[in-house]
Amino acid sequence: MDDAKTFYNREDVWEIPKEILEDERIEMEPYYVILTLPKGDKPEFILMLPFTPKGRDNIIAWLAARCDEKYGELRLYEFPKGQLIYGPMQIEARIDQDPEISKLFTLWGQVGSKVIRGNLLVIPIENSILYIEPVYLRAANAQIPELRGVIVVYSDALAMRPTLNESLIVVFGEEAKEEVVKEKDWLKYIMKH
Repeated sequence: MDDAKTFYNREDVWEIPKEILEDERIEMEPYYVILTLPKGDKPEFILMLPFTPKGRDNIIAWLAARCDEKYGELRLYEFPKGQLIYGPMQIEARIDQDPEISKLFTLWGQVGSKVIRGNLLVIPIENSILYIEPVYLRAANAQIPELRGVIVVYSDALAMRPTLNESLIVVFGEEAKEEVVKEKDWLKYIMKH
């Protein structure tokens, strides 16, 4: 904050967003991704964490800690103030409100198994955000959960399928599948569209 009045009134305070992990609402933890930073020339291995305004659920910025050649350098990227970017809890609510996914969660939870929602990944791509959340199922008498689906949210599209690739095809459409098969790279496809 550059303005003393804003600082004194705590008008622009950020906090670590919340997410649902298993059945609990917890603070997000930083996670590793490989992506090309804005104004970067090649993909990098980074540790990243989004931020929300205090008391609100939308994302306002994300912080990247570089882990390659410029190890330890921190980069902060802020979204424009007037632009609404869904935060993790808003995406979790969209997932809960989806009739197909809600029906599956209820069905799986009734047969002596437990539905485990994995960490939600918030991945910035160009001028948009891709959200990915794995879903696991653990039997009551087993300790190791089994991956049952991957939820992908992009813009207004939301889908859960058994694999990440299948979820991406549903979200971006069948024509995306043909282009991706040619290029062999989902990231290039998403960045172009």
